[in-house]
Amino acid sequence: MDLLEKIKVNAVKLQNHIVLPEGSELRTLKATAQILQEKIARITLLGNPSVIAAMAKQEGLSIAGANIVDPTTDVNRQKYAEIMVELRGSKGLTIEKAYDLLNDPLCFAVMMIKAGDADGEVAGAINATGDVLRPAFQYVKTLPGVTVVSGLFFMIFKDKTIGDNGMLVFADCAVMPDPNATQLAEIAVTTARSAKSIANIEPRVAMLSFSTKGSAQHELVDKVANATRIAQEMNPDLLIDGEMQLDAALVPEVGQLKSPGSKVAGRANVLVFPGLESGNIGYKLVQRLAGAEAIGPVLQGMAAPINDLSRGCSVSDIVNMVAITANQAGEKKV
Repeated sequence: MDLLEKIKVNAVKLQNHIVLPEGSELRTLKATAQILQEKIARITLLGNPSVIAAMAKQEGLSIAGANIVDPTTDVNRQKYAEIMVELRGSKGLTIEKAYDLLNDPLCFAVMMIKAGDADGEVAGAINATGDVLRPAFQYVKTLPGVTVVSGLFFMIFKDKTIGDNGMLVFADCAVMPDPNATQLAEIAVTTARSAKSIANIEPRVAMLSFSTKGSAQHELVDKVANATRIAQEMNPDLLIDGEMQLDAALVPEVGQLKSPGSKVAGRANVLVFPGLESGNIGYKLVQRLAGAEAIGPVLQGMAAPINDLSRGCSVSDIVNMVAITANQAGEKKV
């Protein structure tokens, strides 16, 4: 069973509730039909119910199990508006403005999550990343003790000796250009948590650098070494080591030579890059030159899972991201 199959199987067990704000978008409707058929998650579609029903009928799609909600008329508008004012009234948000904002499905979806009426959100098929994430940052916010949102990729290799049965987790490859030591530590801890909740692996985290254990002296090396120390303080039970060069992280012989006694060196399955530049280049090199499958980006660090799609996404991309989001939600409720 491959990773995506495992993720879907676990999502079926969890039966978490995922809201899709782009309810009248055709790929989203097709994905919803498949999600419901495979029982991957409970689904709420946002939009005009008549329009959504007509589109589904025209396409021959069965979405009978989906909850369809019109954000402009839903009975929960008052509850959500009051929560919004409670959270952002000090910033000048009035109840009237909150009602206006709730007409936007992206805002309404976030408030469903904040109020505990949904477990996660997937959007971005027809909306820009900034528009998807802005209300999430404003109302759902980040996990306790975490200040930064980051993005991971699951890299799947044909060679099953790599990482964890042919899988490595790369972060941050999508969001934070130049994290400081504390932010890098937060990325490491949240990535380990995501690897466990989504892929069901025991994370062994390597904090990557161009130095291994002081073999080079530079402020960039110091940043990674400090981040490793902070991450260990944040989660003393986490298997994490650094700073570490890539070969020391992945090749047992090199790991033993460069970092003897390390529980991570030579057997890492989670690679935390020192910055977005190296992370983004790294995953694309591995994808294009090593033929690895890249699953992601999966956003992490939010108090509830909210994932952004590419506007060029396929139906299967949406299905897969809903399954991943359901796994991220796990037992967690906002």
